[in-house]
Order: sequence, then C-alpha cells, then structure tokens
Amino acid sequence: MAEKEKHLGLRIDQETHYKLHYIAKYEGRSGNGQVLYLIRKCIADFEQEHGVIDIKGSPE
Repeated sequence: MAEKEKHLGLRIDQETHYKLHYIAKYEGRSGNGQVLYLIRKCIADFEQEHGVIDIKGSPE
C-alpha cells in the first residue's frame, strides 16, 4: 500500500512567494517541488549533525 501524503498549509507573504517560485523555476522545479526539496535538505542537514530521526511511534 502506498504511503498516504499529508497536506501542509502555509501562509507566506507575496514577496517571499514570488522569490520562491522564481528560484524554483530557475532550478527546474515547481513551487511545491522547491518547498519539498528545501524541507528534505533541512532534514538531511539536521540528521547529519544530530543522527537519524526515529519515526517509530511518532504521532501522525
């Protein structure tokens, strides 16, 4: 069974939104793809410094 995706609502000011999409387009991603890329990069950086985050038993 495929993992169910979660929805994340995000409030963002117009300037930041524009700049995010500008960078995303430059890097060949959608705005959503850019946000996911940045989140995954943040997680990887954190785990490299602090160790892998164990998700067993974590709240959904």
